[in-house]
Amino acid sequence: MPTVSMTVNGKSVSGNVEGRTLLVEFLRRNLRLTGTHVGCDTSQCGACVVHLDGKAVKACTTLALQCEGGDVVTIEGLAANGELHPMQQAFRDNHALQCGFCTPGMVMAAVDLVNRNGKLDEATIRAELEGNLCRCTGYHNIVKAIAAGAKAMS
Repeated sequence: MPTVSMTVNGKSVSGNVEGRTLLVEFLRRNLRLTGTHVGCDTSQCGACVVHLDGKAVKACTTLALQCEGGDVVTIEGLAANGELHPMQQAFRDNHALQCGFCTPGMVMAAVDLVNRNGKLDEATIRAELEGNLCRCTGYHNIVKAIAAGAKAMS
């Protein structure tokens, strides 16, 4: 069984994995980082979004071995020194969650969106969220939260 090594949330980690082990499985099973959710296993819902080398990826369709030597940040790695990341705080302040299942992926996708685009308008936010599904709400508060998070991150 091959060994994979990477940095996850600032810590060097390694583990034995089968060649077909998905990044989401490695994070959840091997590292016990359960904030990254498995919603669909087909890259459709976005509940599994993490950052790999600074870019958002869907961990349910990324092999753990593809991350060899990479830098992975999960929802657990966004907060620093006991303080929520500005996007996490914006989701909290704007009531941008209901059941919370999609929230980690939404937050990770939103941080990537801001990092790529900076200032955002509502149309851009809605277009960029196409790969993230929330089955509980109409996205109004999620869009508000991302706009507020973008402002706080700038």
